[in-house]
Amino acid sequence: MDYQLLTHQADSRSIYIHIPFCSHICYYCDFNKVYIEGQPVDQYVDSLIREMQAYRDALARQPIETIYIGGGTPSTLTSDQLERLFTALNQLITLAPDYEFTFETNPNDITADKLETLKKVGVNRLSMGIQSFDDNLLEKIGRTHRAQQAIDAVKLAQEIGFDNISVDLIFRLPGQSLANFKASLDQALALDLPHYSIYSLILEQKTVFYNLMRQGKLPLPSQDEEADMFELAIQSMEKSGRHHYEISNYGKPGYESKHNLAYWDNSYYYGFGAGAHGYLNGYRYANHGPIQHYLKAVEDQGHAIIHERYLDRKQEIEEEMFLGLRKHKGVSRQVFKDRFGCDFYEDIYKDTIDHLLDQDLVVLTADRLYLTHHGMFIGNEVFQAFLIDEE
Repeated sequence: MDYQLLTHQADSRSIYIHIPFCSHICYYCDFNKVYIEGQPVDQYVDSLIREMQAYRDALARQPIETIYIGGGTPSTLTSDQLERLFTALNQLITLAPDYEFTFETNPNDITADKLETLKKVGVNRLSMGIQSFDDNLLEKIGRTHRAQQAIDAVKLAQEIGFDNISVDLIFRLPGQSLANFKASLDQALALDLPHYSIYSLILEQKTVFYNLMRQGKLPLPSQDEEADMFELAIQSMEKSGRHHYEISNYGKPGYESKHNLAYWDNSYYYGFGAGAHGYLNGYRYANHGPIQHYLKAVEDQGHAIIHERYLDRKQEIEEEMFLGLRKHKGVSRQVFKDRFGCDFYEDIYKDTIDHLLDQDLVVLTADRLYLTHHGMFIGNEVFQAFLIDEE
């Protein structure tokens, strides 16, 4: 099939690369991933390189500002595999002077050798999946590292020279109390890192936790307890100087995730790898997910796209609102007008926004629309209000 986004490749300054391999499958994870044992990892790296080369001309048109290597668990790759992948990538692109190059890692995959390799190939930001500093909880959610390993991994990365480090925490875990979550927050802040991502547990289909929930065997905190945990995260982070700049993200000024902001600003980005998604030239697209399907597609046609969807004006406007409202600063009226030629309040969403204003879920100023504190707690309900009814 001829895909339009390949025929008319648009410029983008952001790249996402998916590494689907894991040394262990966590009980809550529904990302595209496989257990690494027995997988054709070297062949996968070769296919990634070939897929990126299919976009050679577009990648060369302008400097790349953000790269994000996610998974799965990218740190399951060996130093040699990582160096081969990133050497090929760096031959295809030019990095902007103030680029951000993020690499996801698990604490128990961290070694000095691997960190030195990442430093050498240009990685300047680490995102570490810690989730909790309670060893009992870590075991219950299927994590294989323990709290001290996480602390040691952060300190080793700092010793190697990484100063831009983010860690992930999850609340609303089975059996988790507010005091337990506070202890993890306190330990995370004791590491004095510039960025934290803090998520509420979401039960996704085809996960161990989802099946346990269906069987009535998953003792989750109540909605009130979940709200208290979210409130505690906001207060603790803001008090420590980490600005709550997106629903689940907190950072010191200048350390906000540039790559994720590209998503929330509704910008174009390349997506490479099995199950990766991208957004180019008005098309949202997805790659084959199963490893063997991905490898065969790249071998046969040089790319792995299985589906593309062109966004019409209505869909673009909806996504502009959904994504932008995730940010603390919300949606800019001027940026919206520059992009769509109209004002989102006066011309499209006046009744919707007035209703949300009456419920104290949003704030509207001359410059922007953003969620209130209460709106942050039920963000998904607010976002759904911006679906435009068909005539």
